[in-house]
Amino acid sequence: MRKTLLGLLLLGMSLWVQAQESVFREGHPERYTVVRGDTLWDIAGRFLSLPWKWPEIWHANPQIDNPHLIYPGDIISLVYIDGQPRLMVSRGDGGTIKLSPTIRAKPIAEAIPTIPLEAINAFLNAGRILDDLDAIEQAPYVIGGEAESVVAGAGSKVYARGDVDQSVPAFGIYRRGKSFSDPETGEFLGLHAQDIGTGEVVANERDIVTLNISRSRQEVRVGDRLMETEERPVASTFFPSDPDQQVEGLILDVPHGVTQIGLYDVVILNKGIRDGLKEGSVLAIYKTGEVVRDRVRNEQVRLPDERAGLLMVFRPYEKLSYGIVLNANRQLAIMDKVRNP
Repeated sequence: MRKTLLGLLLLGMSLWVQAQESVFREGHPERYTVVRGDTLWDIAGRFLSLPWKWPEIWHANPQIDNPHLIYPGDIISLVYIDGQPRLMVSRGDGGTIKLSPTIRAKPIAEAIPTIPLEAINAFLNAGRILDDLDAIEQAPYVIGGEAESVVAGAGSKVYARGDVDQSVPAFGIYRRGKSFSDPETGEFLGLHAQDIGTGEVVANERDIVTLNISRSRQEVRVGDRLMETEERPVASTFFPSDPDQQVEGLILDVPHGVTQIGLYDVVILNKGIRDGLKEGSVLAIYKTGEVVRDRVRNEQVRLPDERAGLLMVFRPYEKLSYGIVLNANRQLAIMDKVRNP
C-alpha cells in the first residue's frame, strides 16, 4: 500500500512538473536582459506559450524589495527550485545604480509597464458604464457656450442647467452612447457614456452652473451631460490571469464607433463582475465559423469557431466590461466570441 501511495505521489509530482514545463514555449531562452521599450507582456511571451500564466511560475527573489517592478538592464532567468521551473529577476544595471558610499534607486516611473503605454492611454478614453438609464437623463446638461457658441473645447467656458451638488468642484462631461441588452436573454446590461472632457465649476446661480473646460477629448456640445467623475483610477500595472470561472461571452461594441477591431482597440463585453471577471482577466477571442454548403449532403453546415486573438479586461462593471485587444492574428469584429483561454 505504501509503495502504491508513494508511486501515486511521484506520478502526481511528475505530472505537475510536466504541466509547469508545458507553460514554456518551445525554444525559449534561459535568460533575457530587459531593454528599454520592453513590457512584461512581451517578456512573458519570450518564455511562455501562455503569457498570462507568468504569476504562477514567478519566483519572488527575497533580496529584491519588489520583484514585480522590472527595469531596463535587469536579467530574467529560468531556474529550477525543488525541481519546478521558475522565472526569477536579478537586478542588472537598470534597477539600481551603485554609487559610493550609497545606492541610488531608480524611481518607479522608470519601471517597465505590464503592457505598452499606448494601450494604457487607450484606457483613459474608454468612458464609463451606467447601470441606470435615468442617471444620464436626469443629469445636468450643457445649454451653450460663450458668445452663444454651440460647441467648445479646452480653455472655453460653458453653461449647464440642472440640479448640481455645489460641493463638487469639477464634473466629468459625458455624451450618451449605446445601451446594451444581452443578445440571448434580452436583459438590460448597461449604457455606455462617452467621455468628452472635464469642466471646473466657476459659478453656480439658481439652476445654471458655469464651467471652464480644463480637458476635452472632443468638442463639448449642447446636450452633453455633467456627472461626477468616477473615483476609479486606471492602473498601469496589471496582473493578467485566467477568469475565476467559465466565461462564454461576446464583443458587443467598440466605444469609438468602428466595426473592425485591431490591436490595442478597446471593446465592450457582455460579461462583468458577476460572471467572474476582474481587472487583468484574460480572454481568448474567437471568430464564429462560416456557414458553408455541404454539396454531398446538400445542406448548410457551420464550420468550427477559429481562435483569432487575446484581450484583457481592464475595467469590469457588474454586467459589462471594457477590455483591450492584446493580440490579434486576423481582423476582429463586433459579435466575435470571447471565452477562457
